[in-house]
Amino acid sequence: MFLRLGKPGYRVWMMIWISSFFIFWEGIAWVLHLFMSPQQAASRLPYLHQVIEAFIRYSGTLAEQGAVTFGNAALGFAGGALLGLLLALLMSAAGWLERTLSPYVVSSQMIPVIGLAPIVYGIIHNAAWARILMAAYVTFFPIIIHTLKGLKSTSREHLELMRASGASRTAHYTKCLIPSALPGLFSGLKIAAPLAVTSSIVVELMGAPDGLGVLMVSSLYYGHAQVGMFWATIMLSMGIGMISYLLISLIERWLTPWQPEFRSTGGGSA
Repeated sequence: MFLRLGKPGYRVWMMIWISSFFIFWEGIAWVLHLFMSPQQAASRLPYLHQVIEAFIRYSGTLAEQGAVTFGNAALGFAGGALLGLLLALLMSAAGWLERTLSPYVVSSQMIPVIGLAPIVYGIIHNAAWARILMAAYVTFFPIIIHTLKGLKSTSREHLELMRASGASRTAHYTKCLIPSALPGLFSGLKIAAPLAVTSSIVVELMGAPDGLGVLMVSSLYYGHAQVGMFWATIMLSMGIGMISYLLISLIERWLTPWQPEFRSTGGGSA
């Protein structure tokens, strides 16, 4: 979706959407200020220009703490993606392994992140590793599911042709199975990337020494005096998640140009 912004029509719609968002935000804040004191209204929803001012004023702190959150989320995301890809390949190669592991893979996701994060943090007593582990935890499941589905969607005719040509097991995967699974893999990656950032922030809310979650808690502690900082942190968190999604979409466009949504416009959309 984001890659379509190069087209004039999508740029116009995006500008309309952004303008509508700004107007809606300012309108809600204005209504709150009509019926509440300035302090009460600001503590619920400040004017957008106040958030932007806070973003500029605390840009150094936001950049530093955002880098901590993003770095830990990225490490966990990479580890979870590799684990999910490896398990998907193994499960596709051995049906018995898929039948054995599937119940455990599914049941592992029954524990909500908000409940698991303090348990992990309490056990290992290391904020960085807790963030990495939680990011990996929310990443590996969508990678397994979508990659496995992609592997199973490989054309039977293509597999028959590979067998008839005497291709090796490795060639089956590198030339046929993995290329067929790439669209599914990227779908899983785009789902997991924002979740990895969110899970890292959840760990930080539990008492980590640094990160965007810490900024959220500290700004809430000071009430309306730091409400701009709180919302600036929220917007930065959203921005990190959106940028992560966009980067993966760009890589997908580069590595899978044969997908219909890319071919239809010469590779110019996603």
